[in-house]
Amino acid sequence: MQKLQPIMLVGTGSDVGKSWITTGICRWLKQKGYNPAPFKAQNMSLNSFSTPDNLEIGRAQAVQAEACGIPPTVEMNPVLLKPSSVNKSQIVLHGKPIGDQTAKEYFLGDNKKKLFEEAKKSFKQLASKHNPIVMEGAGSISELNLKHRDIVNMRMAAAANACVYLVADIDKGGVFGSVYGTIELLEDWERKLVKGIIINKFRGDPTLFIDGKKKLEALTDIPVLGVLPYAKDIIIEEEDSVALSRRATTASDDTLNIAVVKLHYMSNYTDFQVLEQEPLINLYFTRDIEELNKADVIIIPGTKNTIEDLVALKKDGLDSIIKKQYKHIPILGICGGYQMLGKVVNDPFSVESMINSEEGLGLFDIETTLSQTKQTVQRSFQFKDFATPCEGYEIHMGETIVPKNKGLNLVDGAEEGYFDGNKSWGTYFHGIFDNQEVVTELLRLKYQDATAKDYKAFKAAQFDKLADWIDENLEMSTILKNSRQEC
Repeated sequence: MQKLQPIMLVGTGSDVGKSWITTGICRWLKQKGYNPAPFKAQNMSLNSFSTPDNLEIGRAQAVQAEACGIPPTVEMNPVLLKPSSVNKSQIVLHGKPIGDQTAKEYFLGDNKKKLFEEAKKSFKQLASKHNPIVMEGAGSISELNLKHRDIVNMRMAAAANACVYLVADIDKGGVFGSVYGTIELLEDWERKLVKGIIINKFRGDPTLFIDGKKKLEALTDIPVLGVLPYAKDIIIEEEDSVALSRRATTASDDTLNIAVVKLHYMSNYTDFQVLEQEPLINLYFTRDIEELNKADVIIIPGTKNTIEDLVALKKDGLDSIIKKQYKHIPILGICGGYQMLGKVVNDPFSVESMINSEEGLGLFDIETTLSQTKQTVQRSFQFKDFATPCEGYEIHMGETIVPKNKGLNLVDGAEEGYFDGNKSWGTYFHGIFDNQEVVTELLRLKYQDATAKDYKAFKAAQFDKLADWIDENLEMSTILKNSRQEC
């Protein structure tokens, strides 16, 4: 099959749908017999994933790899920034943390040159194995104050010789200004790389935008290659923190109400997207005491800063609510949330905080010490006494001491996590709810005959629906034609 130039999706801003369209194109190409792979040079997210070789990348690229039908690799996202405080992020390079920097240090420092070279190396390695590469930019491509230090948008497009497509969100309003302004602010060499415009999240009859399409093309001298309808019936994991603001925040009647405590540094909230697909479950994110009191299950999620989030729980009085509810309902902890449920969290090396030790919620008979080594590994395990093998992954910097015979899971004969013998438990395993048996057990707290969805089959069906959406609304023939030429 002919080698294609990379396809790159960039945006007029954040949350315009770049990740969605990238995922859809990946799946479409796979269906057409290509061997695609996703690539994003730099990602900033608290949603991450462990690769099969025990390295860490952004969750979005792992989802896109799944759409391609291939294992995720670190080359797909060589630079990952994980915010750990208001102005500081952990820098993960080629899947391993290399230190922390403030936003000022990162964006104004000289290390971006080195990171850009590393990103280009990763791209070349990926491109040697896959055809084509479907690239994703970040935020807006016209941030004039940051552009000269950019390693993820147009400079990366030029280095990869990619055909670039500009995505705009019409649902936000002002689509003409955002598209025209974005393109006008580009330098000549950047503008030459842009081969098309994609209008996303269109509500209503797309024929109503025919005149608008012509006007945009006349203004920009760039073809509009698709007007993509707002697709509410396709469920794909959303990585952007903006997406979290659209989640439910309150309990509802006649459902199993599962409340996720909305931590300030919450990580991997995509762990719970599977629960949102169960019609008998109402999953909601909250710090509201009244809403926590209405919950049938409370989950404390992962966090990039366990001690600071633990201190904040106490400051807001949420610790008392969780302790009170523990007498009546299951309290579950994932990763950092699991650590908080123990007797103490120690941080002797100031890995996450300047606080060296903080008393936990004291619900579990465990003690945690944060370490300087990050654990990133995929796991197969047995959940409680269920016979069916389960899968999950670890991303944490800590060791937890658990009394013998109090483990929740078995991993190669060794205990993992903590089970209180009643209904509450904690684990380091992200993705634990992707396993049908685990969600079925939750459902049966209220619905004795309920069985959870097969989430893997559900996700595969969503990828196929997304590919159909791409096929019906985006001029993929033109995009492929462009990629057969030098961009």
